[in-house]
Amino acid sequence: MARTPTPPPTRRERGFEPTGGLLKQQIRAAGEARGFAVARLLTHWAEVAGEDLARVTRPVKVGYGREGMGATLTLLTTGAMAPMVEMQKERLRERVNAIYGYAAISRILLTQTAASGFAEGQAEFAPAPKAVPRPDPAIVAKAAETAAPVQDPALRAALESMAQNILTRRNPKEGA
Repeated sequence: MARTPTPPPTRRERGFEPTGGLLKQQIRAAGEARGFAVARLLTHWAEVAGEDLARVTRPVKVGYGREGMGATLTLLTTGAMAPMVEMQKERLRERVNAIYGYAAISRILLTQTAASGFAEGQAEFAPAPKAVPRPDPAIVAKAAETAAPVQDPALRAALESMAQNILTRRNPKEGA
């Protein structure tokens, strides 16, 4: 007698899932509604535009024309910074197209607004600072002692950072 294949496990049976995986479809739908087929343009704007431009600009939408000869990226910036951004539009267009992998963006339009953005501060230009917890001094000392024999300073710093991460990681076998 042939056995019937078992159905794939339901969501509850798979265990914990990363939040990004659960929200992937909703995030993609929201991004595509604004024309962002590549969500990386929004999520990694500081890497795409560079720290200086990312501080004073925000991507608002990608609009596609009727002719289909490239899209238009609309950026939000302050009025005072608009001339500086205008001079760097071509370099920025090349960097954005590198994310897409082809010449998807043919024009960049600038929309000027107040420093807090539209509608009483919905688009703040300064990102929230990342909260970095201070490691235990004993762990820092142990990590530095572990990486001390390495001669190259960059490699030693990377090994110290990795050792700190390993030493601060909780062991699941010890309990919560």
